[in-house]
Amino acid sequence: MSLFSQRQGIRPLEKAIQRESIDEALRNKLWSALKIAVWDRYEIDQYGRISPDGLIAGQLVSNIWLHYYGFAIDTTPEYFRGHRESAYDLMRANFFKGLWWQVYDFIEFISNNIPKSWNENLRDLINNFLEIEFSAYRLLENKIVEITDETEISSIESAVNLGIGTINAHLQKSIDLISDRQNPDLRNSIKESISAVESACQIVSGKRNSSLGDCLKELRDRRPMHAAFEKALTSLYGYSSDEGGIRHALTEDSIDPTYADAKFMLVACSAFVNYLLTKAAELKIPIKEI
Repeated sequence: MSLFSQRQGIRPLEKAIQRESIDEALRNKLWSALKIAVWDRYEIDQYGRISPDGLIAGQLVSNIWLHYYGFAIDTTPEYFRGHRESAYDLMRANFFKGLWWQVYDFIEFISNNIPKSWNENLRDLINNFLEIEFSAYRLLENKIVEITDETEISSIESAVNLGIGTINAHLQKSIDLISDRQNPDLRNSIKESISAVESACQIVSGKRNSSLGDCLKELRDRRPMHAAFEKALTSLYGYSSDEGGIRHALTEDSIDPTYADAKFMLVACSAFVNYLLTKAAELKIPIKEI
């Protein structure tokens, strides 16, 4: 659930989403992904011979020293963990004291300098941990890409901060459910997002239990609305409400929503709420909570 500081706007949603930041839990997981997918491949047998994967890992370290850190290659330390000032321990220390963007730079560099088979494993681990920890970024095509930008965050925060209790409650619950790092509930997050739209519809139409159609009719009666635009709004609502929609019980043919689905609905429904209430204000429709 959200903390007091988040609900009051003292600690903004941007921090909950981990945009331009990395908390300790995420940093730990990202290093663990590197260790599993890359560093643990460095092996030496009982005769002191380095494995083929170990040779590749050793070359990667040399590349890091020369092309990432910018040090002279003949200063590259021994890789072995546990040795004083080993390459592994020095890289680890830099990773844990680096700024958030330096962590992602480091991951990008490694992703671009390892074999494809290693990279697939690394990408899957990194993206899994980024999703679990509600990060705004993903590793795609060897690049860290932002999937939740400032505009999306601003749209959500604007809707949450409207000061309308029912809308705020639904959107805040949606945020809580999608950002629960121990047990995210994506299906119910989507339900809460669309419930925020329904609350906005009731406020605009002035009718309890009114539908989206009632709300759009109220707007349309005061000023014509483009048919294609109205259809797009209705289709968005239908995603959660039709017979096979997100609200109905799971069946054998049901497809569980993904993080991307839940995030899209949170952003889209927040924008939808902002649109409905702004449009109502433009048309001088009285706004009061039912």
